[in-house]
Amino acid sequence: MKKISLVILGCGISYGFLGFLAIPAQGAVLRVGETSFHADAGLITFSELPLYTANPVYTPRNYGGLTGGTTVSFGGFFLGQALGNVQTCPAGAALTGCIQGNPSGNLALDQNSPKTFIVRDIDNPSSPVLSGFPIFNGAISILFSENVAAVGLDGGYFNTVGATAITAFGRDGRRLGAVNNTALGIEFLGLVSGDGSNQIAGLQFSLVGPEPAGFAIDNLRFGRANQVDVPVIISPSPTPTLSSTPNPSLTSSLNPPVIEEKPEQEIPTVPESSMGWGLIVGLGFLKFLVQLKNKLVMSPDPD
Repeated sequence: MKKISLVILGCGISYGFLGFLAIPAQGAVLRVGETSFHADAGLITFSELPLYTANPVYTPRNYGGLTGGTTVSFGGFFLGQALGNVQTCPAGAALTGCIQGNPSGNLALDQNSPKTFIVRDIDNPSSPVLSGFPIFNGAISILFSENVAAVGLDGGYFNTVGATAITAFGRDGRRLGAVNNTALGIEFLGLVSGDGSNQIAGLQFSLVGPEPAGFAIDNLRFGRANQVDVPVIISPSPTPTLSSTPNPSLTSSLNPPVIEEKPEQEIPTVPESSMGWGLIVGLGFLKFLVQLKNKLVMSPDPD
């Protein structure tokens, strides 16, 4: 039974529910790792044939595949394509590693394109590798005798991130998608058709930017639909938006009314000492005398 690996590309929680599973449109490709390929998938290490073999062709017998399996051929580029030039190639990219144009229908290798060779590479611990021409500076194209669902390889040695890519093509020459390198050194670059079906007829390893120290491929893996784990995308659920107008019932329940406290009235202080009492009595008596004087002054003189 076909395994399905889960790649969570994004998820959101909205009202307690996870996002729905989303199946990519047919023809899309997804990045996959080396472990996505099953043990029975095809594997070419380039140690199967002699060094300096040009444009090698691997039958299932060469790489230990099943009888009647996929035959894999190598060359510089496909019919309908050509080497790039200063106008079409990214600035700084080696023109011999940059390819322009789209393959023509009925995908096929161009026998007049620069050749590929099995060579040693001191920067790759699993040498030998396959190089384009000139050595470590030429594009490499791969043709499968039957469509596969996924392809991957060890690329490098990379000295620039994002400067090299693998591009998948359908049997009709249609470009299916590409994956760029994301690390320095030796990196596994792999892709699979978005729906896991056998759509890939060819793969191209070429420059999309400047790679000053050269590049080659090794440990090519390929598999049909039942030989690779296909990622499943979980799309994010929409995040609920909060209304700018407050809900009165919600506001009242969340924010209880505030009760204003009245300031406490001051209570007269009662003197605790006899001196205090004497002062109060004295002041009261003095006030009485002042009031009495005022009355006597205001009273008419009895004559």
